[in-house]
Amino acid sequence: MEPKRIREGYLVKRGSMFNTWKPMWVVLLEDGIEFYKKKSDNSPKGMIPLKGSTLTSPCQDFGKRMFVFKITTTKQQDHFFQAAFLEERDGWVRDIKKAIKCIEGGQKFARKSTRRSIRLPETVDLGALYLSMKDNEKGVKELNLEKDKKIFNHCFTGNCVIDWLVSNQSVRNRQEGLMIASSLLNEGYLHPAGDLSKTAMDGTADNPFLDNPDAFYYFPDSGFFCEENSSDDDVILKEEFRGVIIKQGCLLKQGHRRKNWKVRKFVLREDPAYLHYYDPAGGEDPLGAIHLRGCVVTSVESNSDGKRSEEENLFEIITSDEIHYFLQAATPKERTEWIKAIQVASRTGK
Repeated sequence: MEPKRIREGYLVKRGSMFNTWKPMWVVLLEDGIEFYKKKSDNSPKGMIPLKGSTLTSPCQDFGKRMFVFKITTTKQQDHFFQAAFLEERDGWVRDIKKAIKCIEGGQKFARKSTRRSIRLPETVDLGALYLSMKDNEKGVKELNLEKDKKIFNHCFTGNCVIDWLVSNQSVRNRQEGLMIASSLLNEGYLHPAGDLSKTAMDGTADNPFLDNPDAFYYFPDSGFFCEENSSDDDVILKEEFRGVIIKQGCLLKQGHRRKNWKVRKFVLREDPAYLHYYDPAGGEDPLGAIHLRGCVVTSVESNSDGKRSEEENLFEIITSDEIHYFLQAATPKERTEWIKAIQVASRTGK
């Protein structure tokens, strides 16, 4: 009987020989992790046994690389994986940790419903708390704040975070709120913006987080950026990044010239409505952008050249300029979610 598939999807993996980062199709089984060069491959490129392995998250060995976790096997071999965004990383980490625990206890992997009860500090689920803080209606409000002739977009102040924790009864007092906020900062759920908050985080204080209206912070996948004495051209260039991120993840994209397919990380923003795509292996700047205002998006069974008819979960975006983009999701559910999200953004964004 084959091991049960617990989770699968695209992650970026660091090579063991040449130390290059490449997107892989990764499958988490009950007893190990298989990774494939392509989702359609029949044989895995490698396999990582989970028995006796340890997991480190967040892994901060690679400077600017975010959402990385490390698996160390019993032979002291390190395997590094990078997710596209924070929630994705936490989902993989949660399932891998549970799989390792089940192996140690001789149990079968089974999902249980989770209760997001965060009233008691000793039982705080930072991942659940992070999702609550990001809630569009009841979460921490993202603002555009100005300080020292700089404009910080999509961020919030330290005292606003503590105010939110106290008012939502996530903590009993502000001192307790500082402890929780510091944990969120250390685990990568919050990032410092500006000299004051960065200095506090890099210092030796007991609480690296500041309950201060002049200390700025932001969510790692919020679309934060800072403008400093920008020229008119810079402002126009950055306009497409002002939108709030509503969805992100890896998809296959067909090239316009060679018609080859490559894994790309996509970030969907609304108001203004843009779909940016990046090299998932690295690079802060997007490879391209799709302006979604007035676009048409539909599911298709094959693309214009007819060469991918055997592949499933294809969809097409036709822009108002009549440029065609062919993308492929990993599952029918994922394709439906992307189509719906893009349709909403194209109607509401400018």
